Amino acid sequence: MTDSPAPARLRVVLLFGGRSSEHSISCATAGGVLAALDRDKYDVVPVGITREGAFTLQPDDAAHFALDPEKLPEVTDNGSRVRWPESAATREMTVVDQAGTVSSLGEIDVVFPILHGPGGEDGTVQGLLELVGLPYVGAGILASAVGMDKHFSKTVLQHAGIAVAPWVTVTAREWADRRAVVEEHAEELGWPVFVKPARAGSSVGVSKASSLSDLKAAMQVALAEDSKVLIEAAVTGRELEAAVLGGRDGGAPRVSVAGEIVLGADKFYDFESKYLGAPGADLVCPADLTDAELAEFQDLAARAFEAIGGAGLARVDVFLTADGFVVNELNTMPGFTPISMFPACWLASGLSYPALLDELIALGVETVR
Repeated sequence: MTDSPAPARLRVVLLFGGRSSEHSISCATAGGVLAALDRDKYDVVPVGITREGAFTLQPDDAAHFALDPEKLPEVTDNGSRVRWPESAATREMTVVDQAGTVSSLGEIDVVFPILHGPGGEDGTVQGLLELVGLPYVGAGILASAVGMDKHFSKTVLQHAGIAVAPWVTVTAREWADRRAVVEEHAEELGWPVFVKPARAGSSVGVSKASSLSDLKAAMQVALAEDSKVLIEAAVTGRELEAAVLGGRDGGAPRVSVAGEIVLGADKFYDFESKYLGAPGADLVCPADLTDAELAEFQDLAARAFEAIGGAGLARVDVFLTADGFVVNELNTMPGFTPISMFPACWLASGLSYPALLDELIALGVETVR
C-alpha cells in the first residue's frame, strides 16, 4: 500500500506597499502575513509596489517588514520588475531582474492584495487582476470602490436602512469658493465635528474640530490627502468593531465577536493609537455586550457587508449610542498588524491567525467574479 501524494501547494502572490499614504501599514501587514502563512500549504511570491508604483519581487522575510515606530517599513526599489500574465489565457507571472534576465514565477493560484488606501483598496488593483484573469482575496471592483469612498459607502448604507452619522461632503473647490456655506453646514452639525478625507484610511488626515478656527486647520490637513472631504457630526457612544468573513459556497457572511476601542479623555482612535501603540487607546476583545446586543451588532455587520456587495472580508466599525447602533465606516481590507482588531476579533471567536489566512485564501480561490 502506497501513501497518497501530498496535496500540491497553492502559489499565492502577496501584494503590498503601494502609492498611498498607507504604504508602510500595508508593508507591516505583509510582515504579519509572511510570518503566519504555512509553507507546507503555500508557495509565497511577495510582490511589493514601491511608492512610485513599480511592481518588484521582494524577499520572503517577515522581519524585513516588521512594524518599527522608529522606522516604518517600506518597499525599496531593488531593480526587479514583476510582470503580470499577458492575457487571461495563462496564470504565469514572470520577473525581470536588473540584468534583464526573465524568470518564471510560476502559475499563480490566487493573489492576496493586502493594500490599503487609493491605488489598491479602491477597486483599481482589483480591476487589474480581473483583466488578467487572476483570482484574488477580498472585495470586488465595485465593493472596493464603494467601501473606500466614505461618502458613497454612507449613502449606500443609509439607503439600506442602516444608521450612519450625519455628514456633509465638501470638495476642494467648494471649500475654496463657498467656504461660508461649508462653515454654516458644519455649525448645523454641531461642535465638535470630525473632518476626514473621503478616500483614505488608517485615520490618515483625520482631525477633530471644535470651532470654526479648528475647522480651517482640519480641512487643510484632510485636503492634503484627498480632494473630497467629509465633515461628520461627532457621535457619543462606545466604539465597537466586528470582523466579517464572506460565506463559503454562497453561504451567509460570518461575523466575529465584537471588539471595543476604549479611549482616554479627549482622545480619538488616530494613526498612532492604531499602529504605533500610542497611549490613550486600549483594544478590548471580546467587548462586554449582552447576548442581545452582540446578536444585533452581528446582524448589522452582515447587513452592511452585503449592502455594499462585500466579498472575502471586511471590518465594520460602529458606535453603540443611547439610541442604538450607528455605523461609522466599513473597511474592505483591514490591517493585519500584531495589534489590529480584525485578527484579534477572530482569535477571540476561535479562529487563529494562520487559520484566518487559510480561510481568506480559500474564499479568494472559490469566489466567482
